[in-house]
Amino acid sequence: MNLLQNTQEKLKVVLFEPQIPQNAGNIVRTCAVTGTDLILVKPLGFQTSDRMLKRAGLDYWGGVNVSFLDDLFVFLNNTTTNFYFFSSHAKKNYSQTNYKPNDLLIFGSETTGLPALYHKTWAERFLTIPMKAESRCLNLSNAVSIVLYEALRQNGFPNM
Repeated sequence: MNLLQNTQEKLKVVLFEPQIPQNAGNIVRTCAVTGTDLILVKPLGFQTSDRMLKRAGLDYWGGVNVSFLDDLFVFLNNTTTNFYFFSSHAKKNYSQTNYKPNDLLIFGSETTGLPALYHKTWAERFLTIPMKAESRCLNLSNAVSIVLYEALRQNGFPNM
């Protein structure tokens, strides 16, 4: 699929260099039950044929439009689609944003998050899920679920 030419109004979850197959599998399942597309940014910390990945996603892989990107930075510089990053280091609350039906919801790697270049270039697009001050971060699949359901709620739960 050519991501730049996809004009369908559908939320997309973007995972930047995901490392843990169980998280990706859980996110595939969440995307399947919500009608959300999934974009995986390479390199991945697992093979998409990985047994644990398939097990975590059960039989949901066939029901999700999954795409792969080699260079997220280039993609974002060329897209007209609105996008947001999610980070435990951001200041603005994720629920204080008005999501559009075709937004890109971008989540960093479980081990390294998002590169500083993204923070420098698009600092105003970084949002956070509130947590206690001494907390490190939420599990990636839980964070995706929280944000995705808020964006879907704001848009009247399309495709459901």
